[in-house]
Amino acid sequence: MRKNPLEAATLHGDELIHTPIGDIELRHGYFDDDASRRLFDEMDFQRACQAYLWSHPIVSMTGWRRRQGEAHGVKGATDFVVLNTLKEKRGIVTGNLSTPYILQFTSLKDGPLVVEYPGGMTAGGFIDLWQRPVADTGLTGPDGGKGGTYVVVGPEDDPKAYEKPGAFVFQSATNVILFGLRILDPDPAYYALVKSSLKMGRHGGPLATCRFIENRDVEWSATAPRGLEYWQVLWEAIQDEPVRPVDKAWMAMLLPLGIEKGKPFRPDARQASILLRGAAMGELMARNLQVNPRFAEPFWKDTHWYKCFDFTIPQETETRVELDERVTWFYEAVTSSKGMVNPEVGKGQVYMTTKRDSKGNLFRADRTYRLHVPKDVPVAQFWALTLYSENTRRPYDNGGADARSVNLGNKVKDLKANADGSVDLFIGAKAPPGFEKNFMKTVGEDGWFVYFRLYAPLQPFFDKTFSLADFELVEG
Repeated sequence: MRKNPLEAATLHGDELIHTPIGDIELRHGYFDDDASRRLFDEMDFQRACQAYLWSHPIVSMTGWRRRQGEAHGVKGATDFVVLNTLKEKRGIVTGNLSTPYILQFTSLKDGPLVVEYPGGMTAGGFIDLWQRPVADTGLTGPDGGKGGTYVVVGPEDDPKAYEKPGAFVFQSATNVILFGLRILDPDPAYYALVKSSLKMGRHGGPLATCRFIENRDVEWSATAPRGLEYWQVLWEAIQDEPVRPVDKAWMAMLLPLGIEKGKPFRPDARQASILLRGAAMGELMARNLQVNPRFAEPFWKDTHWYKCFDFTIPQETETRVELDERVTWFYEAVTSSKGMVNPEVGKGQVYMTTKRDSKGNLFRADRTYRLHVPKDVPVAQFWALTLYSENTRRPYDNGGADARSVNLGNKVKDLKANADGSVDLFIGAKAPPGFEKNFMKTVGEDGWFVYFRLYAPLQPFFDKTFSLADFELVEG
Protein backbone atom coordinates (compact mmCIF):
# COMPACT_ATOMS: atom_id res chain seq x y z
CA MET A 1 0.00 0.00 0.00
CA ARG A 2 1.31 3.42 -0.94
CA LYS A 3 1.85 5.88 1.93
CA ASN A 4 1.69 9.58 1.08
CA PRO A 5 1.32 12.95 2.79
CA LEU A 6 -1.87 14.79 1.87
CA GLU A 7 -0.18 17.06 -0.66
CA ALA A 8 1.15 14.03 -2.57
CA ALA A 9 -1.96 11.85 -2.35
CA THR A 10 -3.04 10.10 -5.54
CA LEU A 11 -6.57 9.38 -4.17
CA HIS A 12 -6.57 6.15 -6.18
CA GLY A 13 -6.56 2.49 -5.37
CA ASP A 14 -4.91 1.34 -2.13
CA GLU A 15 -3.27 4.24 -0.31
CA LEU A 16 -2.62 5.46 3.23
CA ILE A 17 -2.91 9.26 3.30
CA HIS A 18 -1.50 11.22 6.22
CA THR A 19 -3.85 14.14 7.02
CA PRO A 20 -4.31 16.69 9.86
CA ILE A 21 -7.28 14.59 11.07
CA GLY A 22 -5.33 11.34 11.13
CA ASP A 23 -4.56 8.73 8.53
CA ILE A 24 -7.17 8.01 5.86
CA GLU A 25 -6.83 4.50 4.43
CA LEU A 26 -8.14 3.88 0.94
CA ARG A 27 -8.98 0.34 -0.21
CA HIS A 28 -9.78 0.25 -3.90
CA GLY A 29 -10.50 3.99 -3.64
CA TYR A 30 -12.92 3.76 -0.68
CA PHE A 31 -12.48 4.56 3.02
CA ASP A 32 -14.23 3.14 6.10
CA ASP A 33 -16.98 4.61 8.32
CA ASP A 34 -14.53 6.02 10.85
CA ALA A 35 -12.73 8.01 8.15
CA SER A 36 -16.09 9.17 6.82
CA ARG A 37 -17.05 10.47 10.26
CA ARG A 38 -13.75 12.31 10.68
CA LEU A 39 -14.06 13.90 7.23
CA PHE A 40 -17.58 15.13 7.96
CA ASP A 41 -16.46 16.53 11.30
CA GLU A 42 -13.57 18.36 9.65
CA MET A 43 -15.78 19.69 6.84
CA ASP A 44 -18.33 21.01 9.30
CA PHE A 45 -15.63 22.50 11.52
CA GLN A 46 -14.18 24.37 8.56
CA ARG A 47 -17.64 25.57 7.63
CA ALA A 48 -18.26 26.79 11.18
CA CYS A 49 -14.99 28.75 11.20
CA GLN A 50 -15.79 30.48 7.91
CA ALA A 51 -19.45 31.00 8.85
CA TYR A 52 -18.24 32.88 11.93
CA LEU A 53 -16.28 35.29 9.73
CA TRP A 54 -19.20 35.72 7.32
CA SER A 55 -21.88 36.21 9.97
CA HIS A 56 -20.14 38.49 12.44
CA PRO A 57 -21.79 41.75 11.28
CA ILE A 58 -25.33 40.40 11.66
CA VAL A 59 -24.62 38.59 14.95
CA SER A 60 -23.01 41.69 16.43
CA MET A 61 -26.03 43.83 15.52
CA THR A 62 -28.60 41.33 16.75
CA GLY A 63 -26.84 40.82 20.07
CA TRP A 64 -26.48 44.59 20.46
CA ARG A 65 -30.20 45.07 19.85
CA ARG A 66 -31.15 42.53 22.50
CA ARG A 67 -28.72 43.65 25.21
CA GLN A 68 -29.34 47.36 24.74
CA GLY A 69 -33.09 46.85 25.01
CA GLU A 70 -32.78 44.73 28.13
CA ALA A 71 -30.30 47.05 29.86
CA HIS A 72 -32.25 50.25 29.21
CA GLY A 73 -35.85 49.10 29.44
CA VAL A 74 -36.84 49.67 25.82
CA LYS A 75 -40.58 49.05 25.38
CA GLY A 76 -42.08 51.31 22.71
CA ALA A 77 -41.61 51.69 18.97
CA THR A 78 -40.38 55.26 19.40
CA ASP A 79 -38.03 54.64 22.33
CA PHE A 80 -34.49 55.95 21.91
CA VAL A 81 -31.62 54.98 24.21
CA VAL A 82 -29.34 57.90 25.07
CA LEU A 83 -25.78 56.96 25.98
CA ASN A 84 -23.92 59.81 27.62
CA THR A 85 -21.90 58.67 30.63
CA LEU A 86 -18.76 56.56 30.45
CA LYS A 87 -20.56 53.57 31.93
CA GLU A 88 -23.36 53.81 29.36
CA LYS A 89 -21.01 54.24 26.41
CA ARG A 90 -18.74 51.47 27.63
CA GLY A 91 -21.36 49.06 26.33
CA ILE A 92 -20.77 50.05 22.69
CA VAL A 93 -18.03 48.31 20.71
CA THR A 94 -15.40 51.02 20.04
CA GLY A 95 -17.92 53.66 21.06
CA ASN A 96 -16.83 57.28 20.74
CA LEU A 97 -16.62 59.08 24.08
CA SER A 98 -16.72 62.67 22.84
CA THR A 99 -20.39 62.94 21.84
CA PRO A 100 -23.64 61.36 23.10
CA TYR A 101 -25.33 58.54 21.20
CA ILE A 102 -29.07 58.44 20.51
CA LEU A 103 -30.01 54.96 19.28
CA GLN A 104 -33.02 52.88 18.33
CA PHE A 105 -33.64 49.52 16.65
CA THR A 106 -36.84 48.94 14.71
CA SER A 107 -38.34 46.40 12.28
CA LEU A 108 -39.71 47.36 8.90
CA LYS A 109 -41.96 44.28 8.92
CA ASP A 110 -44.41 46.61 10.71
CA GLY A 111 -44.41 48.93 7.68
CA PRO A 112 -42.25 51.74 6.25
CA LEU A 113 -40.65 54.01 8.82
CA VAL A 114 -41.25 57.76 8.52
CA VAL A 115 -38.97 60.16 10.40
CA GLU A 116 -39.13 63.91 10.73
CA TYR A 117 -35.44 64.67 11.23
CA PRO A 118 -34.25 67.93 12.82
CA GLY A 119 -31.78 70.30 11.22
CA GLY A 120 -28.48 71.19 12.83
CA MET A 121 -25.08 69.63 13.54
CA THR A 122 -25.68 65.89 13.78
CA ALA A 123 -24.06 62.79 12.33
CA GLY A 124 -26.45 59.88 12.00
CA GLY A 125 -28.27 57.49 9.76
CA PHE A 126 -30.11 54.25 9.16
CA ILE A 127 -28.09 51.01 9.07
CA ASP A 128 -29.27 47.55 8.05
CA LEU A 129 -28.63 44.35 9.99
CA TRP A 130 -25.47 43.65 7.95
CA GLN A 131 -24.23 47.03 9.20
CA ARG A 132 -24.43 48.62 5.78
CA PRO A 133 -25.60 52.24 5.61
CA VAL A 134 -29.11 52.62 4.22
CA ALA A 135 -28.86 56.41 4.39
CA ASP A 136 -26.90 59.00 6.28
CA THR A 137 -28.75 61.77 8.07
CA GLY A 138 -27.56 65.16 9.19
CA LEU A 139 -24.41 66.80 7.86
CA THR A 140 -23.41 63.89 5.60
CA GLY A 141 -26.99 62.96 4.60
CA PRO A 142 -29.17 64.30 1.80
CA ASP A 143 -30.64 66.89 4.16
CA GLY A 144 -27.13 68.38 4.57
CA GLY A 145 -27.86 69.42 8.13
CA LYS A 146 -31.11 71.19 7.22
CA GLY A 147 -33.40 68.39 8.41
CA GLY A 148 -36.21 66.76 6.48
CA THR A 149 -38.55 63.80 6.07
CA TYR A 150 -37.03 60.34 5.67
CA VAL A 151 -38.97 57.25 4.58
CA VAL A 152 -37.29 53.84 4.94
CA VAL A 153 -39.02 50.80 3.41
CA GLY A 154 -38.32 47.11 3.91
CA PRO A 155 -36.60 44.66 1.56
CA GLU A 156 -39.85 43.35 0.06
CA ASP A 157 -41.51 46.75 -0.36
CA ASP A 158 -41.44 49.15 -3.33
CA PRO A 159 -39.72 52.45 -2.50
CA LYS A 160 -41.22 54.14 -5.56
CA ALA A 161 -44.66 53.84 -4.00
CA TYR A 162 -43.63 56.29 -1.27
CA GLU A 163 -41.86 58.95 -3.29
CA LYS A 164 -43.17 62.48 -2.87
CA PRO A 165 -41.70 65.99 -3.07
CA GLY A 166 -39.49 66.85 -0.13
CA ALA A 167 -39.13 63.26 1.14
CA PHE A 168 -35.91 61.23 1.15
CA VAL A 169 -36.94 57.62 0.39
CA PHE A 170 -34.59 54.66 0.91
CA GLN A 171 -34.87 50.87 0.94
CA SER A 172 -33.22 48.57 3.45
CA ALA A 173 -32.01 45.08 2.51
CA THR A 174 -33.09 43.83 5.96
CA ASN A 175 -36.20 44.22 8.06
CA VAL A 176 -34.37 45.15 11.26
CA ILE A 177 -32.51 48.45 11.09
CA LEU A 178 -30.63 50.68 13.50
CA PHE A 179 -31.51 54.37 13.52
CA GLY A 180 -29.05 56.51 15.41
CA LEU A 181 -27.46 59.92 15.62
CA ARG A 182 -24.69 61.75 17.40
CA ILE A 183 -25.17 65.39 18.33
CA LEU A 184 -22.15 67.47 17.35
CA ASP A 185 -23.49 70.80 18.62
CA PRO A 186 -22.46 71.04 22.31
CA ASP A 187 -25.18 73.59 23.21
CA PRO A 188 -27.67 71.95 25.65
CA ALA A 189 -30.43 73.99 24.00
CA TYR A 190 -29.82 72.16 20.74
CA TYR A 191 -30.17 68.78 22.44
CA ALA A 192 -33.52 69.94 23.84
CA LEU A 193 -34.53 71.00 20.32
CA VAL A 194 -33.69 67.55 18.94
CA LYS A 195 -35.75 65.87 21.65
CA SER A 196 -38.79 68.01 20.90
CA SER A 197 -38.59 67.94 17.10
CA LEU A 198 -37.51 64.37 16.25
CA LYS A 199 -40.68 62.49 15.34
CA MET A 200 -41.36 59.09 13.81
CA GLY A 201 -44.07 56.62 12.97
CA ARG A 202 -45.36 54.24 10.30
CA HIS A 203 -46.36 55.36 6.84
CA GLY A 204 -50.03 56.35 6.78
CA GLY A 205 -50.20 56.80 10.53
CA PRO A 206 -49.48 59.65 12.93
CA LEU A 207 -45.95 60.67 13.82
CA ALA A 208 -45.10 60.74 17.50
CA THR A 209 -42.56 62.64 19.56
CA CYS A 210 -39.98 60.13 20.69
CA ARG A 211 -39.24 58.90 24.20
CA PHE A 212 -35.63 59.41 25.23
CA ILE A 213 -34.37 56.88 27.80
CA GLU A 214 -31.51 58.66 29.53
CA ASN A 215 -29.57 58.99 32.78
CA ARG A 216 -29.70 55.26 33.55
CA ASP A 217 -25.90 54.96 33.91
CA VAL A 218 -26.00 51.16 33.62
CA GLU A 219 -23.17 48.79 32.80
CA TRP A 220 -23.86 46.58 29.76
CA SER A 221 -22.14 44.93 26.79
CA ALA A 222 -22.77 44.89 23.06
CA THR A 223 -19.73 42.71 22.31
CA ALA A 224 -20.73 39.72 20.19
CA PRO A 225 -21.27 36.63 22.38
CA ARG A 226 -18.94 33.65 22.44
CA GLY A 227 -19.62 29.92 22.44
CA LEU A 228 -23.00 28.45 21.56
CA GLU A 229 -24.71 31.77 22.25
CA TYR A 230 -23.02 33.16 19.14
CA TRP A 231 -24.80 30.60 16.98
CA GLN A 232 -28.08 31.02 18.86
CA VAL A 233 -28.01 34.73 18.02
CA LEU A 234 -27.19 33.96 14.38
CA TRP A 235 -30.15 31.59 14.19
CA GLU A 236 -32.35 34.30 15.72
CA ALA A 237 -31.11 36.89 13.23
CA ILE A 238 -31.91 34.90 10.09
CA GLN A 239 -35.44 33.93 11.10
CA ASP A 240 -37.12 37.24 10.22
CA GLU A 241 -34.85 38.31 7.38
CA PRO A 242 -34.97 37.49 3.66
CA VAL A 243 -32.00 35.54 2.35
CA ARG A 244 -29.97 37.69 -0.01
CA PRO A 245 -28.62 35.92 -3.13
CA VAL A 246 -25.09 36.68 -1.94
CA ASP A 247 -25.73 34.67 1.26
CA LYS A 248 -27.32 31.49 -0.16
CA ALA A 249 -24.09 29.50 -0.20
CA TRP A 250 -23.49 30.39 3.44
CA MET A 251 -26.99 29.27 4.38
CA ALA A 252 -26.17 25.90 2.80
CA MET A 253 -23.03 25.63 4.93
CA LEU A 254 -25.08 26.19 8.09
CA LEU A 255 -27.47 23.27 7.45
CA PRO A 256 -25.28 20.43 8.79
CA LEU A 257 -24.54 22.62 11.81
CA GLY A 258 -28.21 22.68 12.80
CA ILE A 259 -28.88 26.30 11.80
CA GLU A 260 -31.73 26.73 9.30
CA LYS A 261 -34.31 29.38 8.55
CA GLY A 262 -37.75 28.28 9.70
CA LYS A 263 -36.56 25.44 11.94
CA PRO A 264 -35.60 25.46 15.64
CA PHE A 265 -31.98 25.55 16.75
CA ARG A 266 -31.38 22.33 18.66
CA PRO A 267 -27.82 21.16 18.01
CA ASP A 268 -26.97 17.60 19.03
CA ALA A 269 -23.81 16.83 20.97
CA ARG A 270 -21.70 16.47 17.83
CA GLN A 271 -22.94 19.74 16.34
CA ALA A 272 -22.54 21.60 19.63
CA SER A 273 -18.92 20.45 19.94
CA ILE A 274 -18.13 21.58 16.40
CA LEU A 275 -19.91 24.90 16.88
CA LEU A 276 -17.98 25.61 20.09
CA ARG A 277 -14.65 24.92 18.38
CA GLY A 278 -15.71 26.82 15.26
CA ALA A 279 -16.66 29.92 17.24
CA ALA A 280 -13.33 29.93 19.08
CA MET A 281 -11.23 29.34 15.97
CA GLY A 282 -13.34 31.80 13.97
CA GLU A 283 -12.69 34.50 16.56
CA LEU A 284 -8.96 33.77 16.54
CA MET A 285 -9.02 34.19 12.75
CA ALA A 286 -11.01 37.42 13.04
CA ARG A 287 -8.62 38.78 15.67
CA ASN A 288 -5.63 37.92 13.48
CA LEU A 289 -7.16 39.93 10.64
CA GLN A 290 -7.96 42.77 13.03
CA VAL A 291 -4.38 42.96 14.30
CA ASN A 292 -2.68 42.07 11.01
CA PRO A 293 -4.93 43.27 8.12
CA ARG A 294 -3.05 41.56 5.31
CA PHE A 295 -5.18 43.24 2.64
CA ALA A 296 -4.10 46.76 3.67
CA GLU A 297 -1.00 48.89 4.04
CA PRO A 298 -0.32 51.43 6.81
CA PHE A 299 -1.81 54.82 5.91
CA TRP A 300 1.31 56.80 6.79
CA LYS A 301 4.67 55.58 5.48
CA ASP A 302 6.99 53.92 8.00
CA THR A 303 4.29 53.73 10.69
CA HIS A 304 1.83 51.12 12.00
CA TRP A 305 -1.24 53.37 11.67
CA TYR A 306 -4.12 52.01 9.57
CA LYS A 307 -7.19 53.82 8.29
CA CYS A 308 -10.04 51.75 9.67
CA PHE A 309 -12.24 51.46 6.57
CA ASP A 310 -10.82 49.46 3.67
CA PHE A 311 -14.08 48.38 2.06
CA THR A 312 -16.92 49.90 0.08
CA ILE A 313 -20.32 50.97 1.37
CA PRO A 314 -22.14 47.88 -0.07
CA GLN A 315 -19.33 45.61 1.28
CA GLU A 316 -19.01 43.91 -2.10
CA THR A 317 -17.62 44.60 -5.55
CA GLU A 318 -18.70 43.28 -8.94
CA THR A 319 -16.66 40.14 -8.40
CA ARG A 320 -16.55 39.40 -4.65
CA VAL A 321 -17.79 40.05 -1.14
CA GLU A 322 -15.22 42.05 0.81
CA LEU A 323 -15.16 39.32 3.43
CA ASP A 324 -11.82 39.87 5.17
CA GLU A 325 -12.14 43.64 5.06
CA ARG A 326 -15.62 43.46 6.51
CA VAL A 327 -14.86 41.14 9.41
CA THR A 328 -11.74 43.17 10.29
CA TRP A 329 -13.91 46.21 10.97
CA PHE A 330 -17.00 44.54 12.41
CA TYR A 331 -15.04 42.32 14.79
CA GLU A 332 -13.37 45.45 16.12
CA ALA A 333 -16.22 47.96 15.79
CA VAL A 334 -19.86 48.49 14.87
CA THR A 335 -21.77 50.41 12.17
CA SER A 336 -20.70 52.15 9.00
CA SER A 337 -21.93 55.21 7.17
CA LYS A 338 -21.11 57.21 4.09
CA GLY A 339 -19.41 59.80 6.29
CA MET A 340 -17.23 57.11 7.89
CA VAL A 341 -16.38 55.10 4.76
CA ASN A 342 -15.98 58.03 2.35
CA PRO A 343 -15.25 61.18 4.36
CA GLU A 344 -14.77 64.43 2.48
CA VAL A 345 -12.78 67.53 3.29
CA GLY A 346 -14.60 69.17 6.19
CA LYS A 347 -17.26 66.43 6.37
CA GLY A 348 -17.54 63.02 8.01
CA GLN A 349 -15.16 61.22 10.33
CA VAL A 350 -11.81 59.49 9.98
CA TYR A 351 -10.82 56.67 12.33
CA MET A 352 -7.14 55.72 12.58
CA THR A 353 -5.97 52.71 14.60
CA THR A 354 -2.74 51.04 15.68
CA LYS A 355 -1.78 48.02 17.75
CA ARG A 356 2.04 48.29 17.60
CA ASP A 357 4.76 50.61 18.85
CA SER A 358 7.57 52.19 16.84
CA LYS A 359 9.61 48.96 17.03
CA GLY A 360 6.74 46.92 15.62
CA ASN A 361 5.98 45.25 18.95
CA LEU A 362 2.36 44.71 19.98
CA PHE A 363 1.16 46.86 22.88
CA ARG A 364 1.28 45.46 26.41
CA ALA A 365 -0.79 46.50 29.41
CA ASP A 366 2.18 46.40 31.80
CA ARG A 367 4.25 49.01 29.90
CA THR A 368 3.89 52.72 29.20
CA TYR A 369 3.91 54.42 25.80
CA ARG A 370 3.98 57.99 24.46
CA LEU A 371 2.12 59.39 21.44
CA HIS A 372 3.25 62.76 20.11
CA VAL A 373 0.33 64.72 18.61
CA PRO A 374 1.49 67.64 16.45
CA LYS A 375 0.09 71.13 16.84
CA ASP A 376 -3.01 72.00 14.80
CA VAL A 377 -4.50 68.61 14.01
CA PRO A 378 -6.42 69.30 10.76
CA VAL A 379 -10.06 69.10 11.86
CA ALA A 380 -13.00 71.48 11.52
CA GLN A 381 -14.65 69.98 14.62
CA PHE A 382 -12.44 68.00 17.03
CA TRP A 383 -9.96 65.15 17.45
CA ALA A 384 -9.76 62.49 20.14
CA LEU A 385 -7.62 59.53 21.15
CA THR A 386 -9.69 56.74 22.72
CA LEU A 387 -8.46 53.63 24.54
CA TYR A 388 -10.12 50.24 23.95
CA SER A 389 -9.84 46.72 25.37
CA GLU A 390 -8.67 44.07 22.91
CA ASN A 391 -10.80 41.47 24.71
CA THR A 392 -14.11 43.31 24.45
CA ARG A 393 -13.25 45.98 21.81
CA ARG A 394 -15.24 48.33 24.04
CA PRO A 395 -13.93 51.40 25.89
CA TYR A 396 -11.24 50.28 28.31
CA ASP A 397 -12.30 49.65 31.91
CA ASN A 398 -9.42 50.88 34.08
CA GLY A 399 -11.57 51.89 37.04
CA GLY A 400 -12.01 55.46 35.83
CA ALA A 401 -15.36 57.10 36.43
CA ASP A 402 -15.37 59.64 33.62
CA ALA A 403 -14.65 59.69 29.90
CA ARG A 404 -11.28 61.40 30.14
CA SER A 405 -9.84 58.32 31.87
CA VAL A 406 -9.95 56.62 28.45
CA ASN A 407 -10.50 59.52 26.03
CA LEU A 408 -8.21 62.51 25.49
CA GLY A 409 -8.34 65.17 22.80
CA ASN A 410 -8.71 68.85 22.04
CA LYS A 411 -12.04 68.98 23.88
CA VAL A 412 -10.11 68.29 27.11
CA LYS A 413 -9.07 71.77 28.17
CA ASP A 414 -6.44 71.01 30.82
CA LEU A 415 -4.06 68.82 28.81
CA LYS A 416 -0.42 69.74 29.29
CA ALA A 417 0.89 71.16 26.00
CA ASN A 418 4.46 71.43 24.82
CA ALA A 419 6.07 74.80 24.09
CA ASP A 420 5.36 74.48 20.35
CA GLY A 421 1.66 73.69 20.90
CA SER A 422 2.00 69.96 20.34
CA VAL A 423 0.77 67.46 22.95
CA ASP A 424 2.30 64.26 24.31
CA LEU A 425 -0.24 61.65 25.41
CA PHE A 426 0.64 58.58 27.48
CA ILE A 427 -0.97 55.15 27.79
CA GLY A 428 0.20 52.41 30.09
CA ALA A 429 0.77 51.10 33.56
CA LYS A 430 2.22 54.27 35.11
CA ALA A 431 1.94 57.99 34.34
CA PRO A 432 5.26 59.82 33.81
CA PRO A 433 5.75 62.51 36.47
CA GLY A 434 4.11 65.77 35.46
CA PHE A 435 1.92 64.19 32.78
CA GLU A 436 -0.88 62.76 34.91
CA LYS A 437 -3.50 64.80 33.03
CA ASN A 438 -2.23 63.44 29.69
CA PHE A 439 -2.38 59.80 30.81
CA MET A 440 -4.72 56.83 30.31
CA LYS A 441 -4.10 53.79 32.51
CA THR A 442 -3.94 50.13 31.49
CA VAL A 443 -4.41 47.31 33.99
CA GLY A 444 -3.50 43.66 34.48
CA GLU A 445 -3.32 41.62 31.29
CA ASP A 446 -6.08 43.52 29.47
CA GLY A 447 -4.46 44.23 26.11
CA TRP A 448 -5.40 47.46 24.35
CA PHE A 449 -5.53 49.46 21.15
CA VAL A 450 -6.58 52.98 20.22
CA TYR A 451 -8.62 54.98 17.75
CA PHE A 452 -7.46 58.43 16.78
CA ARG A 453 -10.59 60.17 15.48
CA LEU A 454 -10.65 63.24 13.25
CA TYR A 455 -14.11 64.79 13.03
CA ALA A 456 -14.53 66.84 9.84
CA PRO A 457 -10.96 66.18 8.60
CA LEU A 458 -9.30 68.91 6.55
CA GLN A 459 -7.07 68.77 3.48
CA PRO A 460 -3.74 68.11 5.27
CA PHE A 461 -5.11 64.74 6.36
CA PHE A 462 -6.09 63.72 2.84
CA ASP A 463 -2.84 64.83 1.20
CA LYS A 464 -0.89 63.34 4.12
CA THR A 465 1.00 66.51 4.96
CA PHE A 466 -0.32 65.76 8.45
CA SER A 467 0.65 62.46 10.04
CA LEU A 468 1.10 60.79 13.39
CA ALA A 469 4.26 58.99 14.40
CA ASP A 470 4.05 55.62 16.15
CA PHE A 471 3.75 55.23 19.89
CA GLU A 472 7.14 55.14 21.62
CA LEU A 473 7.83 52.78 24.52
CA VAL A 474 8.93 54.93 27.47
CA GLU A 475 8.87 52.34 30.26
CA GLY A 476 9.00 48.59 30.47
